[in-house]
Parts: sequence; structure tokens; C-alpha cells
Amino acid sequence: MAEFDVDLFVIGGGSGGVRAARVAAGHGARVAIAEASRWGGTCVIRGCVPKKLMVYASEINRTLVDARGQGWTIPTASFDWPTFIAAKDKEIARLEAIYVDLLQSKGARVFHGFAKLVDAHTIEVNGDRITTANILVATGSTPRMPAHGTWITSDDAFHLPELPRRVAILGAGYIGIEFAHIFRGFGSEVTLVHRGELLRGFDPDLVAEVTRGLERAGIVVKDGGSIADTPHDVAMAAVGRVPNSTGFGLEALDVKMTSLGAIAVDEWSKSSVPHIYAVGDVTGRVALTPIAIREGQAVADTLFGGKPTAMVYHAIPTAVFAQPPAACVGFTEPGATHAGHDVVVYRARFRPMRYALSGRDEYVLVKVVVDRHTDRVLGIHMVGPDSPEIVQAAAIAVTMGATKADFDRTFAMHPTTAEELVLLR
Repeated sequence: MAEFDVDLFVIGGGSGGVRAARVAAGHGARVAIAEASRWGGTCVIRGCVPKKLMVYASEINRTLVDARGQGWTIPTASFDWPTFIAAKDKEIARLEAIYVDLLQSKGARVFHGFAKLVDAHTIEVNGDRITTANILVATGSTPRMPAHGTWITSDDAFHLPELPRRVAILGAGYIGIEFAHIFRGFGSEVTLVHRGELLRGFDPDLVAEVTRGLERAGIVVKDGGSIADTPHDVAMAAVGRVPNSTGFGLEALDVKMTSLGAIAVDEWSKSSVPHIYAVGDVTGRVALTPIAIREGQAVADTLFGGKPTAMVYHAIPTAVFAQPPAACVGFTEPGATHAGHDVVVYRARFRPMRYALSGRDEYVLVKVVVDRHTDRVLGIHMVGPDSPEIVQAAAIAVTMGATKADFDRTFAMHPTTAEELVLLR
């Protein structure tokens, strides 16, 4: 590879791209990476991290209500949006700086600028041309915008100059539902407009419990109709995301795209052009940060680490940070049946001890999907406080192929919500 300036050029400084660059450099490869916007990508700058900070802040409203039922005398509390936004921005800037420091500490060449392909092995950024043996595209995705109207997206929600009094949200995937709870927790009036089912692809029992949570929070849920039919100060589009796959030169190289505009790749994250790879949202596979990170690691290990690693997507845990949150791993009940399993379902729904004194009308759902013949646990679905933390740990057992008998012989930790996983009969 000595005829090239670098062994790997990464386009995109998000989670997947940065992991690939760091690992490849750690394996001894000559690496360069370019980011046109801010380091950290969607997750750190305009996605998972600032959203979770919003979730934590907006949940305080629930905590205050419950505390009064537990004997606390709390004066009327008020929330200051600019103070929160400033604190959030400071934290995001801190994380962004860490990303850059980590890359540089591994010896990667870091370019702040828009990278484009001049030819199959040449990248131009900030007027410089760098030749590369391999290219990794990790350019992420962008919120999909409705054809008409004035909208903000989840990207914009993190930078609103003031908290809107009335918010209308179009879309009932996890982004729409999470932001509905966030704005409601901060005190806004919220209407959620959707067409078809909520949380498409999730287990029906989980969806039903999340829907009840929306209604209990005072969020107006409308199936059908238009945002124009709702009084609002801000209209937010949460109708999915589209891959950032155009505008930087792939078209001229005849890189194959999917029907949805994503870069088509195989299990090695390799595109139709053998030395061009892609990871993360731009591939249209699984749009989750940990998946992009794992894909980036796999490419680096395959190319430079002597550890060929193909991607296998099995038992991926995921969470919806509603209030209360939902989490799951593995097959849904319908999905398991469709896959040919003879399914037996174990289910519990109960009010957690957390609300025994406050009287909050909220329940925990725990559902375990099992193959009747092998006794293998195929899926776990949960709604309730701490469910993402609980399911993340339980995902280890599901990934290892644990059986229902394995769960049954595990001692319970009492009193906890998680103990229900090993007590279901």
C-alpha cells in the first residue's frame, strides 16, 4: 500500500467512523479522517446524548410529583430552558473534544472539512488531495422532511431559543414518542399525530403499554389527520431519516445503492467497489449507534488487524426513552411465530413499589417469549422504570442462548423490578 498516502481514509467523524479510524490506527495503519460538521456525529451532537440529557431533565417533573406523595414538601418548581440548553451545549462540546483527542492520540490525521472523492483512490478536503488504498464512508443520515409546511426536526429541537408552549409532532416512531414526553415533561402541551401503528416493528404488548403511557402523560395522540388541524407554536417532523449517500462523489464511481438511497454493502461492510466500505446509518441496515461502532470495529479488524470479522445481526437490544421507558431484545411474539417457532409467552403487569406511596397510575410490563420445544428464550420486552438497564443485562443471556429454565433457576434479587424476569411462571 506504499504507493498511497494513507491505508484508510474515513469520510465522517461519527461513532462508526471514529471507531474504525481509531482501531485501524491502533493496528498500525496509516489513517486519515474528515468531518464536515462536528465530531461525534448524530449520536453525540444531535441524537442519543443530548436527547438523553433532555430525558433526564424532563423527568424531574415526574419525580417532584411522586416526592410530594412520599412526604416531601416541595415549593413550586420552575424550569429555565436557556440554562438547560447552555449546560447541555457545554457537555456536548466536552465530548466532541474527547473524540478529536482520541483520534490524534492514535496518530490519525484529522481533517476538519468536507471530503469528496476525486477518483476511486483520491480524496480532496480543504484543497488538499490525499490518496488512499481503502475508503470508509460513515456519513450517517439526515431527518426526513415533509414536502410542505414549516417544520423543525429532532436536530433543531436541541437549539430552540425558547421552550414552545404548544408542540405538534408528526410521527410515532421512537423519536416522535421520546420528544413528545420530553416536551410534555418540560411543561409544553403536546399533540402526537401518526398514521398507522405506533412503534412499528415492536412487540404489540410493549406498544400498547407505551401508548397508555402517552395518554397518562397528558399527550394528545391522534391517528390520522394533519398537523394543520392542531393548535401549535412549533411543528416537529419525526418521520424517519434518509442516508447521507450523495454529493461527495460516489455516483461517479458506480457504487451500488439500495432502493432507499443507502449504500449497498455485504456482511463485511464492503460496497460494490471492493476497496470502498460503508458503516452506520448510510448503509440503511440497523440505525443504532452501537451497531455503527461494531461495524466500524469489524472493518478495521478485517483490513488491518488480522481478524476477519463479518457482521451478524442477532439479538440486538434497543430502547425507547419514553416516560416510562421501554426496552427489548430478540424476537417479538409475532416475529417468533412468523420465523416458525412454537411460542409460549410469559407475561406480568404490575404497579412497581416505586409508586406505592405516590399512587402514580403506571405499570411495569415484563414479557418473555420462549420456544416451546427448545425452551430457549427468544425475546424479552419490558416497559417501566429502568427497563433499558435491565434489558441490557438480560440481553447477555439471550445472546448466549439461555433457556427459560436458566432464568427460573436464577435467584431473584428482592425487592426489585428486574426480579420478575426470573419469577415468571
